[in-house]
Amino acid sequence: PLKANPVDGNYCLTCGSDKSLKLWNPHKGTLLRTYHGHGYEVLDAAGSFDNSQLCSCSADKTVALWDVATGQVVRKFRGHAGKVSCVQFNEEATVIVSGSIDSTVRCWDCRSRRPDPVQVLDEAKDGVSSVKVSDHEILSGSVDGRVRRYDLRAGQLYSDYVGSPITSVCFSKDGQCVLAASLDSTLRLLDKDTGELLGEYTGHRSTTYKLDCVLSEQDTHVGSASEDGKVYFWDLVEVSRGLTKTAEPGEGILRHPQAHPGRGCDPRPPTCSRWRMLSARRSKTTRVRSSLPEMMSRSSVARDSTALACGLWLLTRVWAAAEAA
Repeated sequence: PLKANPVDGNYCLTCGSDKSLKLWNPHKGTLLRTYHGHGYEVLDAAGSFDNSQLCSCSADKTVALWDVATGQVVRKFRGHAGKVSCVQFNEEATVIVSGSIDSTVRCWDCRSRRPDPVQVLDEAKDGVSSVKVSDHEILSGSVDGRVRRYDLRAGQLYSDYVGSPITSVCFSKDGQCVLAASLDSTLRLLDKDTGELLGEYTGHRSTTYKLDCVLSEQDTHVGSASEDGKVYFWDLVEVSRGLTKTAEPGEGILRHPQAHPGRGCDPRPPTCSRWRMLSARRSKTTRVRSSLPEMMSRSSVARDSTALACGLWLLTRVWAAAEAA
C-alpha cells in the first residue's frame, strides 16, 4: 500500500511483503527512513495529523504505533485473531482503529498502557477490508457486502447492503456521502444519512484484488485503481465523462490511488452536495429493512438502524479524553 501524508502530501508511506514501512519524499523520490518491527507482510499504514507518529497493521495479527523521528515501535497492540487488513488514526491520533479478517473492528487507546482494545465492533459477518474515521464516526467495509457506519455521538449503527464484497470505503470531504468499492467492478456513491444510491461508476476492473477508491480533495472526481494497470477517474456528477490514466508498461496491477490533500483535479467548488440534489429525482434505488433476504439487485441498497449503546461509551471514554488531558 501507498499512503500520502494527510495534511500536506509532503511525505508518503509504502509498506508490503518485505515486513517494513518506508517513508519517502515523493517530490524528490528519496527514501527518508525504513521502519522494521513486523513479523509478516505489512498490509496498511497511516500517519498522524502532526507527522509525529505512524500506525501500521500486519499479517502477524498486530497493530503497531511508531515514533517517526526515532523509527522505533512505541506500542504493539495484540488481540485480533487473524490478519489485520486496515488501520486508521482518529483526528487527534489518540485512538487507532483497525479492521481484520477476524470480522472485527477494534479501537486501541494510544495513551493507555492497557493491552486490550477499548472497543470491539463485531457486527460484520466476514472479514473487514477497509476502515475510515471522522471526528465522531467509524466507517467500515466488509467482505459480507455491507458498509457500516458507527455514529458514536448518537450511539447508532447504520448498515448499507450493496450486494458484493467491499474492498474500500471513504467519506466525501463534505461529510455528506460515502463511496464504496466492491468486487463487481463498481463504485457506489451513497447518501450518508439516508443510504440512497446516488451514483454508480463502472469501466475499471475489480474482481479479485483489494483495490482502493478515492474522492478528490474538492469532491469533484471519483477515482479507483484497476486490475488492468490503469487509474480511473470519473466526474462526480457527469458519470459518463470517464477519464483514464494508463500506467507505465510492466507496472502491473494498481491497487492504492490517493488524492493529494492540497491539490484538486478541478477548480470548481465541491459538488457532492449538488449531486445529492440532482440525484433525488433520478435515483431508482429502494430502501428496505436489512432483515429482507440479501438477494437484491446491484442498484438497490438495504439499510437498517440499530441502537449501539457502546458507541456513546467509546466517545466519552476515549474520543473526549483529549479534551480532559
